Amino acid sequence: VIPSLTGPHEIADILETFVATPEGTALAYGSLVFMALLPIFFGALRSVSCGKSKNSSDMPETITGRDAARFPIIASCTLFGLYLFFKIFSQEYINLLLSMYFFVLGILALSHTMSPFMNRIFPANIPIKQYQLLFTQGSGETKEEMVNYEFDTKDMICLVISTVVGVWYILKKHWIANNLFGLAFALNGVELLHLNNISTGCILLGGLFVYDVFWVFGTNVMVTVAKSFEAPIKLVFPQDLLEKGLGASQFAMLGLGDIVIPGIFIALLLRFDVSLKKNTRTYFHTSFLAYIFGLGLTIWVMHTFKHAQPALLYLVPACIGFPLVVALLKGELTEMFRGTSETATFSASRKHGSLERRNPKRCSQRVSPRIAPTETNIFLVRRGAGRMPYGQRDMV
Repeated sequence: VIPSLTGPHEIADILETFVATPEGTALAYGSLVFMALLPIFFGALRSVSCGKSKNSSDMPETITGRDAARFPIIASCTLFGLYLFFKIFSQEYINLLLSMYFFVLGILALSHTMSPFMNRIFPANIPIKQYQLLFTQGSGETKEEMVNYEFDTKDMICLVISTVVGVWYILKKHWIANNLFGLAFALNGVELLHLNNISTGCILLGGLFVYDVFWVFGTNVMVTVAKSFEAPIKLVFPQDLLEKGLGASQFAMLGLGDIVIPGIFIALLLRFDVSLKKNTRTYFHTSFLAYIFGLGLTIWVMHTFKHAQPALLYLVPACIGFPLVVALLKGELTEMFRGTSETATFSASRKHGSLERRNPKRCSQRVSPRIAPTETNIFLVRRGAGRMPYGQRDMV
C-alpha cells in the first residue's frame, strides 16, 4: 500500500496480490469521497465564524500571495529532503520520530475538533473549572511569555479522549484511529488556513498543480517517500472490509493535501458568498460540487488505468474553473478578484518576527525573536485559585 503525504498527493491503491470485489471497491471509494467532504464542509463553515471574530485568539493564519508563490518551492524542498533522509538514515528511526510528532499534533487537533461538540453535550450541572498553562523565558524585566494556554474541564475531557485515540494509533496503527487523526488535521487546516483573496488561491492551487504532476509523473521521489512514510496524513478505507471486517488490510487512500488545499479555496468562496450579503451560497455550492466532480474523475481514471494519480491534476481545474465560469455568467468576476475575504488584522500577527496560529482552545502562544538567555519557567495555574503573573495573550 502506498500512503500519501502531507502535501497534495495521489490517491493510491495497490492491486498486485489482491483483487477487490466491485462491491468492496465501490464501498472504499465512496467512503473516501464522503470522508473527504466532511472536513471541507464543516471546516468551511467554521472558517466563517473564525474569520468574523475580532478576538486575537480567534485569528487564523492568513496566506498571502507571496506565501502562495513560495509554498510549492518549500514543499518540493521538504519532499526531497525527506527522500534523502530515507535514503541515508534508517526508516525505522525516522518513522518513530514522526510517529511521536504526529501523536502530539493529532491529540491537539482532535481535541480542538471535538471542542464545539463537547460544549453542546457537556452536562450543565457539572462545574467547569478554568486553568492556565504559562510558559515563560527569562526573569525580572526581561521575562518573555512563550506559551499562554487556557483550558477548562471540557477541554481536559477532550484531551483525555484524544490521548486514548493517540495511544491506540501508536500501538496498533489501526486505520480507524488513522482516519480520526486525519479528519481532525484536515478540518483544522480548512478552518484555520485562510487565503486573503481569490488571486492568492489561484496562485496556490496553480503552483501545487505543477508540483503534484511533476513529483508524481516526473520522478520516483514522491512514490519512494510515500512508501516509507508512516503517519496519519491520509485517509484510508479497506477494499476488503466486506471479507475481513475491521481487520482488513488492503486500502484505498487519499492524501490530506488533496482535501486541505482545495478545501481552503472552497472555504474562501464561502466567505466571499457571505461578504456579498445576498443570502445565497452560489460559489460555495459550485466549488463544492466541482470538488466532488474532480475527485470522482480522479478515482475513475485511477481505477481505469490502474495507476496512482495526482489528484490535483483534476481537482484544481474543477475547483477554479467552475466558480470562475459562474462568476463570469453572473457578471461578478471583477468583484470576485477585487474583493478580499480577510481584514488587514489577520496579517498583522505576521509582523515583527512573531508567528500566530491557533490551539485547541482558541488560546495562543507567541514565538518571539527576543529571547533572554536566562532561566525558563513553567506555571500551571488554576484560574480563580491563585495569581496569574501575566495578562492573557493569544499566541500560538
